[in-house]
Order: sequence, then C-alpha cells, then structure tokens
Amino acid sequence: MIEYLKGDLSELTPTTATVECHGVGYLANISLNTYTAIQNRPQVKLYVYEAIREDAYVLYGFADKRERELFLQLISVSGIGGNTARTILSALNPNELCDVIASGNDKLLKMVKGIGGKTAQRIIIELKDKIATIGGDTLNSAAGCTLFVDTTSEVLDSAVAALTMLGYTASASQKVVKAIIKEQPAVTVEAAIKEALRRM
Repeated sequence: MIEYLKGDLSELTPTTATVECHGVGYLANISLNTYTAIQNRPQVKLYVYEAIREDAYVLYGFADKRERELFLQLISVSGIGGNTARTILSALNPNELCDVIASGNDKLLKMVKGIGGKTAQRIIIELKDKIATIGGDTLNSAAGCTLFVDTTSEVLDSAVAALTMLGYTASASQKVVKAIIKEQPAVTVEAAIKEALRRM
C-alpha cells in the first residue's frame, strides 16, 4: 500500500499532479485545495489513497493527512465515490467542510455537483460525530493564493478543463467561468474554479 509520494512535481493541473519518484511518474487526482497548497513547489509530498477496481487503478493525492482523512470519511458514506468526494473537497476547504457538517448546513453541500438533499443529509448525519476526531493542519483556501495567470484566456481554458474533468459539461463550465472573469478580471485559476463550483 502506498502511504505517500515524495519527489519532483513534474506536471500540475487543478485536478491532477504528476510526481516523479526515482524515474517513475505517478499521476494522482487532487482537489483544488491540494492544488493551491502545492503549486510553485518543485518537490512535493502527497499523502495517497489508492482506489483499486477491476477496471482501474486510481491514485488520489492530498497535501496533508487531514484532507485525506476527510476524503476517507466522505467515501465511507453510501453514494459518495472518489470523484464526488474530490469535488466536495474542491468546493469547500477542510475547515469549511467541517463547519458545514458540524452546523448541519446541508444547503452548502447541495450546491456541489452530484449532491442532492438526501445525500447531503446523509453526509451530515453519518459524519457529524466523526469530524471532531480529525486533526492536523488546515490547508489554505484558494483565496489566499497569490499566483495570477497572465491572460483571461489562460484562466478560462484551465478552469474549464478542470471543471470538465470534475464532471461538468464544457458549455456550462465556459458560461460560468466567463461570467466570473467578467466580474473579477484578475481572478486566479483556482479562485475561478472554486467560485464556479459554488455556482453550478
């Protein structure tokens, strides 16, 4: 079982990170929070969850153990798979997610793609007593990031690509991201994605 990957960050997108370890590149699916935490780092350490199925072997990477533990708690809930858990952790940072669950705020959870009213309630009911045991450092939210891309077209292309990989249609993603860029011309890629996840 892989506990973590430590090596050169050879490729990074808002949804995936490729970490080169001793000449082998490992592709890990990541949340927007992890993307924000590791961008601009030449070397990284990602804590790993392995999803092994008959038809696929998928790695999920996390910047810290706390986010991985939240991911594991989310996928323990009936109806929540790896991609849905990653989308939740992209829409809400660990602190926000813990607050949402602790306060029973199902409205915010229902804003995430694939989360209906019953599923949101199930997440809150099943995890409310468990989140208090999740320790560790918190990740910085996307709002604290200082990396700006040079042009709005780069923001648009990167954000739409990331949203498409998270399961949204390209046309809907493009419409929402364009609106965000129009409102906030200096918006970063990660901030645009996070805001789009709240609106879609």
